[in-house]
Amino acid sequence: MSETTTSAEVCVVGAGPVGGTLACRLAEAGVPVAVVDRAPLPPMEHPDFDGRAYAIAAGSRLLLEAAGLWTRLPDPPCPIERIRVSDGRIGRPASPLFLQFDTAEAGALPDSSAFGWMVEARSLRRALNAHLHALPGVSVHAPAAAAVVRGRDGATVAIAGGPRIDCRLVIAAEGRESPLRRAAGIPVTRLPYRQTGIVCAVAHARPHDNTALEHFLPAGPFAQLPMAPSDVADHVSAIVWTERSDLAARLLALDDAAFGREIARRLGPHLGALRPIGRRWRYPLGALHAHRYWAERLALVGDAAHAIHPIAGQGLNLGLRDAAALAALVIEAVRSGDDPGGEALLARYQRMRRPDNLLMLAATDALDRLFSTDHKLLRAARDLGIAAVNRAPGLKRLFMRQAMGLPLREGNVPR
Repeated sequence: MSETTTSAEVCVVGAGPVGGTLACRLAEAGVPVAVVDRAPLPPMEHPDFDGRAYAIAAGSRLLLEAAGLWTRLPDPPCPIERIRVSDGRIGRPASPLFLQFDTAEAGALPDSSAFGWMVEARSLRRALNAHLHALPGVSVHAPAAAAVVRGRDGATVAIAGGPRIDCRLVIAAEGRESPLRRAAGIPVTRLPYRQTGIVCAVAHARPHDNTALEHFLPAGPFAQLPMAPSDVADHVSAIVWTERSDLAARLLALDDAAFGREIARRLGPHLGALRPIGRRWRYPLGALHAHRYWAERLALVGDAAHAIHPIAGQGLNLGLRDAAALAALVIEAVRSGDDPGGEALLARYQRMRRPDNLLMLAATDALDRLFSTDHKLLRAARDLGIAAVNRAPGLKRLFMRQAMGLPLREGNVPR
């Protein structure tokens, strides 16, 4: 270890979308921050299209703007202006009972031009890497291994072969298997699903009209999410596909033509002929929730604190809401001369975020169990429920607020 000692108010361990955005937000507000990640973070790179994309809710976009990242995106995001929810079986037409959300119905909802935006993963990564290196208030250490020692009065992050960083708060943003969470002795509850998430992209003949589809099938939800034209094709959509783990392995081993036919069987013919593009990604699915979001001089954000089923596409957005809440508390504390790593602040952060995250975990778990079945009575009940919500403006408005990442209540319950 180098003898050099530097200081920062906050050290963020993990420079993924949540940790990197949080670091940029703090630095934009004048809070000195250090970022440590095991992977290299070159300032700019130009990877090939790989099929991955993030659904950024309208509420999360506000954080990306405040962090200086939205205007740095090198590729244009695609707005999601409509969301259609349907139920069905593989190779058969969808149920005639469906639920559709349209921004035209959002009325006075803030920024009702879109429910959210699809952002290519490589686009956000390039924006993050460039901005982290450009901000004067950020010191980046990557690739780097670090040893963290936390105490009553502060924390020290020792970079292997590099400096020692003295700070007042360490933020764990390293993902589901967070070493910092484990070292702090914070237990977690896990909910395993015997499902695998398949993520890829397709080029298709017809335009998607900025419409997202969530199609419930017996093995799990199948989502088609609109993407902007790319250097690969003019009409592109992301696919997030939940499948039984045993079948997922066989599907991923198919050649492109056969794999495309399996996607078409689930998606239906409305987008015309399609073909897979980019890579295929496989993710074992399971939910996770930390029993506490903080320990002495330590805060957990994103997947280090919670992970949910992708059925509602809200996993990253929950992490970005964590980042927005914690950043606001830290910025306020630093500006007022208070301790940004004190117990009172960290306990307040947990009170702000835990109910929202637990509610979403319970909702996505229940939805997966309700919809990932071919039981006739359950199918009939959920189809009627979908149709009932479609005819209830108040409920639709509430669900639209949730999809946009906005508070479910704003004064009174939305009418």
